[in-house]
Amino acid sequence: MQAGTAEEVRRSWWVSVLFGLIGIAFGLLTLAKPFQALVAMAWAFGILALADGIASLLALFDKRVAIPKLLLLFYAVASIAFGVIAVSNPKATAGILFFMLSFWLIIAGIFRIVFAIRVRKEIVGEWLIALSGVLAIVLGIAFLRNPAIGLFTTAIWIGAGALAYGVLQVFAGFRFRKHKPVEA
Repeated sequence: MQAGTAEEVRRSWWVSVLFGLIGIAFGLLTLAKPFQALVAMAWAFGILALADGIASLLALFDKRVAIPKLLLLFYAVASIAFGVIAVSNPKATAGILFFMLSFWLIIAGIFRIVFAIRVRKEIVGEWLIALSGVLAIVLGIAFLRNPAIGLFTTAIWIGAGALAYGVLQVFAGFRFRKHKPVEA
């Protein structure tokens, strides 16, 4: 690491500490109120689904897309429909989020498997795309079987992850504060 870079890291130690404190606060709030956190997550999933749906809709006009147009249109409509519902009413969506999400995951999984098959001769590692499709289908089916447990477990894992991230960021920030450039 160059001396200028080391000095920049040392001077901006507080940014890592701030990110860490925000992560800790988010983690504690999520662990304390997991179902309320799911309302926020419902809204975030809606934004992601809207963006994915719009991108897929725009891809319909690209002649180089390897996915059948009808499947791409179905995927785009499903993503946009989920996104609009989740963003317009996140509280109600949180209650049924995993039913909707599970159907979306199943459709997305099928989409990824078809895509992997269609591009298998053009890219390396297409099996990873197919595997992500299989995992999305399995997750969608698991959510359909027991949505309440899925909701609660997801919120707890996200809260625990944010808490761990926050603590590590705070420790890193204080280490950055004491950082001295390595002598060459």
